[in-house]
Amino acid sequence: MRCYGEAVVVSLACSIILAVASAAVPALDERAAVAASQAVIGTVPPDFTLLDRNEKPVRLSDYRGKPLLVSFIYTGCFTICPTQTRTLHTAVQGLDRMLGPQQFNVVSIGFNQPFDTPRAMRAFAAQNRIDYPNWEFLSPHRNHVDALTRAYGFAFIETPAGFDHLVGVTVLDASGRIYSQVYGDRMTTEALGIPLRQLILSAPPPTEGALSFEQLVERVRVLCTVYDPDTGEYRYDWKLLLEVFGGLAFFVSVGVFFWRERRAYGKPRGVAAAASSSPGTR
Repeated sequence: MRCYGEAVVVSLACSIILAVASAAVPALDERAAVAASQAVIGTVPPDFTLLDRNEKPVRLSDYRGKPLLVSFIYTGCFTICPTQTRTLHTAVQGLDRMLGPQQFNVVSIGFNQPFDTPRAMRAFAAQNRIDYPNWEFLSPHRNHVDALTRAYGFAFIETPAGFDHLVGVTVLDASGRIYSQVYGDRMTTEALGIPLRQLILSAPPPTEGALSFEQLVERVRVLCTVYDPDTGEYRYDWKLLLEVFGGLAFFVSVGVFFWRERRAYGKPRGVAAAASSSPGTR
């Protein structure tokens, strides 16, 4: 009976210790984190100066003019952040077929300062084999981390194992305004393609006046792509593409017809009569 009583006491003691330990571990309030990220949609975050992998200063406003994907990571993470970064890389590669690599930019920001240095970010990018022309890894000043993450709706809390944080990508439009939040550590081409496609199709021409031929082709290319779940990439919808160009050809032919008719009726009568008669009919 004594042994049984001691076992019960030990079991209760272990349960209490585990309960106290689990209660002491901080955890992110997911509902509050998502609500905070949604609250910043439609806002323009303040401009911040960060350092790129080569320790050169970069202002976030430098990326305006094209849509921007922003991902917050910390280099000491060995699970979620690498997975998120690699799947984001795969998704971005899939977007090439729809948008092209020069249509948007991507930045990964290290929020664990002063540890996420340019050198650490460079090593993180190399370890995850991210070598993409429109993707940069940035390090903010430690005094700017709270204001920066709050402006983008990114919530995190330090834990004994590292950080518990919101996982996702913030999508900004070409003017630097937060357009949407895409959640999850496994980014897909479809999830990111929806907001990017909307932004590019709704964007005004970069210059005044009508769209140039190159700009028109780019928009038609974006419009005539569909997501293929089998390959995880966007592909051309050839049927829709033929319909678009067929419609354009029809309107061009109609325009040419009316232009010729207008020229014919616009000629003077004497010229028209002279053109219709010949010396052999006199």
